[in-house]
Amino acid sequence: MEKEKSTKVGVGAVILDKANKILLVLRKKAPEAGCWSLPGGKVDYMETIENAIIREIKEELGVDIEITQLVCVTNHIIQSENVHYVAPTFAARITNGEVQNREPHALEEVQWFSINEIPENITMTTDYALKQLKFF
Repeated sequence: MEKEKSTKVGVGAVILDKANKILLVLRKKAPEAGCWSLPGGKVDYMETIENAIIREIKEELGVDIEITQLVCVTNHIIQSENVHYVAPTFAARITNGEVQNREPHALEEVQWFSINEIPENITMTTDYALKQLKFF
């Protein structure tokens, strides 16, 4: 029996440090494995998107964040990977903790990048969010 296809909700965060560097994670898993991405994840049933991004960042990176604004919503549709997410992205700042890779099974690397030196291999949601913030 074929798995039922459905749209999912994922969240991401644009996290900048005081030097205006952006935090990206290198994905090991689909969708877009091998690409640099904003940190984030899936929204659980009955969870708000705001609570989801706060939880996901804590789980992935071990830090607490404060959301400062909604940046955009991406239609994350990749037919070749059979993926369809609606992906709100928030701007956020770290309020507590030191960034670390707490999900090495899913993330190859976690790194700060100068906004002028973003890698070319970024995810669709990262590309769209950065364009909305007019970094490119």
